Formats: sequence, C-alpha cells, structure tokens
Amino acid sequence: MSDAGIGNQGGMLRRDADRKTVKSPKPRSRAGRRGSGRLLAFGAFLLLTTGISLGASRRHSEQRQLTATAEEMRHFAPAVLVAPVEASPAVISVSLPGTIAAFAAVNIYARATGYISKRNVDIGDHVKQGEMLAELAVPELDEQISQNEATLEQLKATVQQAQANATLAQATWGRDKPLLKDGWVTGHQGDVDLQTVKADEAAVSVAQANVEAQERLLRVLRQNRAYALVVAPFDGVITQRNVDVGSLVQGNANTGTFMFEIMQKDVIRVWVYVPQDAAFGVAQGVDAIVRVPELPNRQFPGKVTRIAEALESGTRTLLTEIDIANPDGALTSGVYCSVELKIPRKTPSFIIPAEALLFNRNGLQVAVVEDGKADIRTVKVARDLGTRVEVDAGLRAGERVILNPPVTLGNGSQVQPRPPGTGPTT
Repeated sequence: MSDAGIGNQGGMLRRDADRKTVKSPKPRSRAGRRGSGRLLAFGAFLLLTTGISLGASRRHSEQRQLTATAEEMRHFAPAVLVAPVEASPAVISVSLPGTIAAFAAVNIYARATGYISKRNVDIGDHVKQGEMLAELAVPELDEQISQNEATLEQLKATVQQAQANATLAQATWGRDKPLLKDGWVTGHQGDVDLQTVKADEAAVSVAQANVEAQERLLRVLRQNRAYALVVAPFDGVITQRNVDVGSLVQGNANTGTFMFEIMQKDVIRVWVYVPQDAAFGVAQGVDAIVRVPELPNRQFPGKVTRIAEALESGTRTLLTEIDIANPDGALTSGVYCSVELKIPRKTPSFIIPAEALLFNRNGLQVAVVEDGKADIRTVKVARDLGTRVEVDAGLRAGERVILNPPVTLGNGSQVQPRPPGTGPTT
C-alpha cells in the first residue's frame, strides 16, 4: 500500500474517534422556555409602544404646525396696490363727428317767363343783398302792362262820366223836389228824378271799383315785371349757376327754371348728432369747439343754438346745431369736422382705473380698502374710457380701490395698501 493510501485511512480513524468522544446536549427545562417567551413578548410590546408614541408625537407636531400655518395665513395681510377714487369733473368733454352747412342756402327760381338778357354773376362770386344777379327780357309782359295801363285810363274816364251824370241827376232832383210839393211837377216825374240820382251814384261806385280792380291787376303785372330783375336775397356766395345769356326761363310756380344757388357764409352752422348718454346734458348755450382736419392749427369756438328736442329712434341720437362765426370764409358747406362739446354733468360720477374691476357671478365689483380690510362692492359702469372707467354708483370720492386684486381676496380680508409705483407686492 502506498503512503497516500495509509494517510487517508489514518485520517478516517481519527474522525471516528472524535465522534465517539462528543456528548449530545441535554434537553432544556420547561421553566427556561417560559421566561424566554415573556422576555420576547415584553420586547415586542415595548417596540410597539415606542412606535405608537413616536407616531402620535409626529402627528401632534404636524397638527401644531398646520394650526400655526392657518393662524398665520388668517392674520397675514398681503400688500396690495391702491388708487384713489376721483370725482368726475362737473363738465364732460365729448368729441363727435359733425358736418358743416351754410347758415342759409337758397335755390333761386325764375318768377317771370322770358330770355336772359344780362347775367352779372358766376359760380364763386360773392354778392350783397339786393345786388342784381340777372335780368330777363319779357316783351310779352311789357305789352300786357301797356294794354292794362290803357284800360285803366278808360276806366278812369268812365268814373268821371259817371260822376258827371250823378251830379246832373242831383241838380235835377234838387230843382224838381220843391216843385213837387206845390204840384207843379207830377209825382211820377219826381220818382223818376229820385231813382235817376240813385242809379247815377251806383254807376259811380261801379266805375270806381273797376278802376281799383284794374290798378290791382297792374300791380301784379308790374310785380311780375320786377321779377325780371333777379336779385340776391342776402349776402352770400354763388355756388350754382344753371343759366346763361339767351337762355329761356319759365316763370311757373311749380316748374320754374332753377337759375342760381346762393349760400350765406359769414355765419355757418354745424350739424352734430349727440348720443343718448350725453344728450340729456345738451342745452342751448353749451360751449363747443369745431376743428377741421385740413386746418390743424385753427379752432372755431361756438355755442349750441338749436336742438331737436327729440332723439331719433333709429340711432338714439339728438340732432344739435351750432352757429360758428366765419368772417374769413375758412369754413365751407359740406366739410367734415370734429365737434368738442362741453356738456354739464347731470348726475355725479367717479373715475377709477380699469384694473380695479372684478368680474364674477355677482357682476362688476371693486375692492375698497377700509380700516385695513377689503370691502367688496358692486359698481355700475357708465362709460368705458379705456384705461379708466366711469362709475355712477357704489363708490365715493377719496376712497381707495385695490388694483389687480388677487383671486383669494375676500370681503373683510386684511390688506396692506400701497400706492402705485412703490415696488412689487408680496
């Protein structure tokens, strides 16, 4: 047997001897096992109690922190920007578009029928009242006047003849009347003489009436003849001319020939339609300023002179007229202009910044600072002025409104007012 085999066999014999010499352990007693279980249960209980205590302590700490945070939030007063409520001025300025018109514009028609023999004016000419614009040749009318003048002379001669007959009848009756009492003249002759006096006196009255009628006819004809001279009714400028020398014009009242148009320019009127929100303050005497874009360096002051007293139902606007002095003729009819009216305010109102408005289910509201607290109020907006609004209810002059109020701001919340421009809010 080799040395390796002998070594392995010796090792196995030694291990067998070791197993024999090792004693098996004795079993533990029942009392020992019982004590070990109590110790283990106590440790588990102690561990559970410790965990519960730690959890309760942590919960109590969190509760205290939450309460402290809520208390801090309840007493926290955020800094907010505020702006004062301004009272609106007693007079409001309203700018509206307007139209310039002539103070008086007249279309001149022919009143006599004839040919234009003279025309003294043209478009753009300035004329004075009573100045002759044109002259008509009316030979037929001249002939009628001559004939009726001759007839008038005949009628006047008839009056003289009737008066002579009446005088003769009066003389005859005066001579026969005393003879009638003495019986020298018959009663029949006396009646004839008396009735002749009355007939001759009536003939005189008829002749005089004919003369008066003929004179009235002549006055009409001569007036028509005067219409052959077309004159300016007032100082103005000729804006239209529709006839020339040799033109035939008709003097009919309905279809007469339209000859000239003349406009008065030393005073012009401006038409402006004032909307309903400003119309209730418009009255005669309200100051106005008229501006024309093509005349940027000039202003034309005037006053409201006429109002329509009723709004147009379609546009809810009030027609207003303003008289403007125009001595140099700078303003012409038909020109567009802008009109600034200084309208007295009928009811008080207030101006606030537009960023102070709140819009929610309660409508338009603003937050007003009172004694360090926010007071939410409902307002009524009268006009939107862009960056500012005009309100006529819910505010008083001098109060302070919060700008851009936070969404968490409630009625009665504590705030720290800060005027605009003092830095960011917290």
